[in-house]
Amino acid sequence: MKTIRYFIILSVLFISGGAFAQQISKAELQVNGLTCSMCSRATETSLKSLGFIENVTPDLNRNVFVITFKPDQKVNLDQIRDKVQDAGFSIGDLSATINFKNTSLDASGLAQLDGTVYQFLNARSKTLDGPVTARVMDKDFISSSAFKKKAAELKSDSYQHGKGIVQGRETRIFHLSI
Repeated sequence: MKTIRYFIILSVLFISGGAFAQQISKAELQVNGLTCSMCSRATETSLKSLGFIENVTPDLNRNVFVITFKPDQKVNLDQIRDKVQDAGFSIGDLSATINFKNTSLDASGLAQLDGTVYQFLNARSKTLDGPVTARVMDKDFISSSAFKKKAAELKSDSYQHGKGIVQGRETRIFHLSI
């Protein structure tokens, strides 16, 4: 009887642990302010310290890092931003490949996937299934001038602050463009 109970508990843990598997599989990160290979190395080292990152491949010609993520880990985009800033630089652009699983966008473009809330700026009332490359449009993920322009266009508190009320709770909302 105890063996069956342990098997069920382990099965539930295994299944729930895989709930985040491959939500975001890779990203292309453009970093502003890199002037030399040592700057690139500092950023790469900082990024590699995140437990959910499998590999970071720099492209010094474009100031871009191609990041692949561990398949069994939930990716935190805010931590990536923090690590770039900790290294003394800023993000110019972040495009991520997100693996959606029959995820419905509502009439306003809002969707939830494995506990993460996404607000699509250019897609509404559709279902996303499979890998989708999306550009993160939030503050500190694009240039400040691009953010100001988009904020003036959208006139949205959730865009300005990166948070909004979802199901009665203040929640981090990532604003995406596909």
